Amino acid sequence: MPESLFNRQFNINEQQNLLTVMQARRDVRGNRFSDKPIESADIDTILEAANCAPSVGFSQPWEFVLVNNPETKQQVVNSFHQVNQQAKQFNEGKQTEYAKLKLEGIQEAPVNIAVFYRPSKMPVLGQSSMPETGRYSVVCAIQNMWLMARALNIGMGWVSILQANEIKTLLNAPDDAELIAYLCLGHVKEFLEQPELEKLKWEKKKPIKSCVILDSY
Repeated sequence: MPESLFNRQFNINEQQNLLTVMQARRDVRGNRFSDKPIESADIDTILEAANCAPSVGFSQPWEFVLVNNPETKQQVVNSFHQVNQQAKQFNEGKQTEYAKLKLEGIQEAPVNIAVFYRPSKMPVLGQSSMPETGRYSVVCAIQNMWLMARALNIGMGWVSILQANEIKTLLNAPDDAELIAYLCLGHVKEFLEQPELEKLKWEKKKPIKSCVILDSY
């Protein structure tokens, strides 16, 4: 009898391949995307990966709006530019570096995906004392999308410099829908060896030992 897919033991090569995909994942910006279209089957695979994510109480509280319309993308870009004044929060040296960054790929990416959290109208097992776990579940789905996209050699970028309610209105989202992420997907000219902000010395990568605490803080 063949081994059950869901009970199989993964070998060391498969384990290493998963780690490699994680290490090779990058936040892709507009100057990295190519004009090669994404196959619809690849989008389906990425969305199926999202739908495999863990969720509190098996609530699966995610919904995805695929944005292809150039006019809609332009309106999202307009929202980005309105919000992008936040560079003022950085010191003078950082502001100069900030101005050089390409922070979105809304128009350059063939496909945009807006990811929403739709809370359940019924009580959700495990969510009563920590309601934010519903949103965390959606973030788990986004991580799955990012890893599957990279495994398919497709780049993905998360645009967080947006006015969430404007995007919600633009996409005619229901009142109870909450925008969690606006994603840009497309094939890339290259995947960088380092995360771009690390390469530009905006931030340093933390060693794992600096993040691990034994028993308590």
